[in-house]
Amino acid sequence: MTQVAANYSTTSTPRHIADRLVNAKRVLITSHDKPDGDAIGSVLALARALRQRDRIVDVWLAGAFDPVLQCLLANEQPGRAPENLPTAEYEVVAVLDTGSWGQLEHLGPWLKERREKIVGVDHHRSGDTDFTDRIVETRCASCTQALVPIIEALGVKFDMPGTGGAGSIAEALFAGLATDTGWFRFSSADAAVFTLASRLLGAGVEKDRLYRQLEENSRPQRLGLLGRALSNMCWLANNRAAMMQLMPDDFATASGSPEDLAGVVNAPMQVGSTECSVLLSQTEVGIVKLSFRSKPALFAGGKFVDVNRMAGEFGGGGHVHAAGARVKGDMTSVAQQVAKVIERTIAELG
Repeated sequence: MTQVAANYSTTSTPRHIADRLVNAKRVLITSHDKPDGDAIGSVLALARALRQRDRIVDVWLAGAFDPVLQCLLANEQPGRAPENLPTAEYEVVAVLDTGSWGQLEHLGPWLKERREKIVGVDHHRSGDTDFTDRIVETRCASCTQALVPIIEALGVKFDMPGTGGAGSIAEALFAGLATDTGWFRFSSADAAVFTLASRLLGAGVEKDRLYRQLEENSRPQRLGLLGRALSNMCWLANNRAAMMQLMPDDFATASGSPEDLAGVVNAPMQVGSTECSVLLSQTEVGIVKLSFRSKPALFAGGKFVDVNRMAGEFGGGGHVHAAGARVKGDMTSVAQQVAKVIERTIAELG
């Protein structure tokens, strides 16, 4: 369970973190387990920026991730945990897009032995890491957005015309920004987000290619799992919430894996009355993964379901409209607990 630090906030400056990074001869950059588009985009953007400053950089990714994200790696060959652990000596370690030890399970023990070398950059509201130097910018819609002042402090130009092609800093930044805002649909996509997106597109980022590679490139098994999830769906709170379940048998029937679940939780949100959706999936004995999504308020200043708060009741977290958790227990008992939290939350919403 994630424990929230008493004051999980910024303790450093982009300039200071940039100085630590550029003064290090060798840097390791990583993110949370099972990295998403923002995590991988953040890691790649910072790695590419530091290499432009002639630093030696090793990228490490932990756990499985959606195969469609492979296109972002270009020629990058990251180290992979838990299959392996880093063996080189690093002067600085950068941990991006998380402040939770619970999301660093695979590299956590290795990182804890090197606390004094770690710098952190995050945009989530809660965390329990104790890194001395960290940027926690909750106003940012993605970690890639929070990284921009650091990359600028490194003196690296990433938005010059013609510099945004495949394998570029701009592409990595855009991938994180786009995927963490639902391709600019979420309420977090404010004016600052569109300003940054404009800079990146001006550099030559190929938006249409990225969208096809990242959003229209799933395996057929994803549709099989979507069908199974919808067949197991129940409505709660007078059709204001949907809860879906996927058991090991469902994965076997669809010949799918957890990496095929991207976007499945969003399907019930197409219904007008739906305010939030939850997907419960189980592939490990005694562990149920929860994925929460909610719609923004229909009108400015209106009410909405804060799924970060709901996920927090199960030791997880994330954002107000997208969050997750891992819960110990069997599917039946966990589903009953989740249903109670949903019913109560929506009743309190009015």
